[in-house]
Amino acid sequence: MKKIELEIVALSHSITQTHSYAVVLGEVNGLRRLPIVIGGFEAQAIAVALEKMQPSRPLTHDLMKNFMTAFAIDLHEIIICDLQEGIFYSKLVCSTENDTVEIDSRTSDAIALAVRFGCPIYTYENILDSAGILMEDSGSGKKKKAKQEVLVEESDSSGHEDLKTMSLEELNTLLNDVLESEDYIRAIAIRDEINSRKKGH
Repeated sequence: MKKIELEIVALSHSITQTHSYAVVLGEVNGLRRLPIVIGGFEAQAIAVALEKMQPSRPLTHDLMKNFMTAFAIDLHEIIICDLQEGIFYSKLVCSTENDTVEIDSRTSDAIALAVRFGCPIYTYENILDSAGILMEDSGSGKKKKAKQEVLVEESDSSGHEDLKTMSLEELNTLLNDVLESEDYIRAIAIRDEINSRKKGH
């Protein structure tokens, strides 16, 4: 199966769901986005590494990197390899001088380590097809380069419509609106509603 490289586009926070964050991965040289809901601790671990902050004591993921480095274990890549019932599964591809091993990992932990090691993040076409969101090209004919940024988005909960009562067309319009305002947590809920309707037909 062909691997598709992803990069971190944004890290967003939604006040509509307490302690809920989304890390948004973007297809390298493509328009698809893969939002993944993660916990606050993991979001902090990713943000610290993205912003190149130096905590006074090593965080858990820093400790893991230090441990791997001390024993000459290199992290080559991470692969978001499966999606079951809304949960992403990932693996770390690690190597020593004479062996390569794949280790099962939570996706949020895998991303936090990938940022620390500066290694690529991959997924497969079927995962992007089922969970990805296509960003519309801005009409300029050239694709926007996704720049790495950490966003702490305060999402407005007042426009929280009941998704079940909306038509598919309204859902698609709403999806575009929330993507514009970068409320990825809400976008995930809308995307899931659209997908469940499509499966229902």
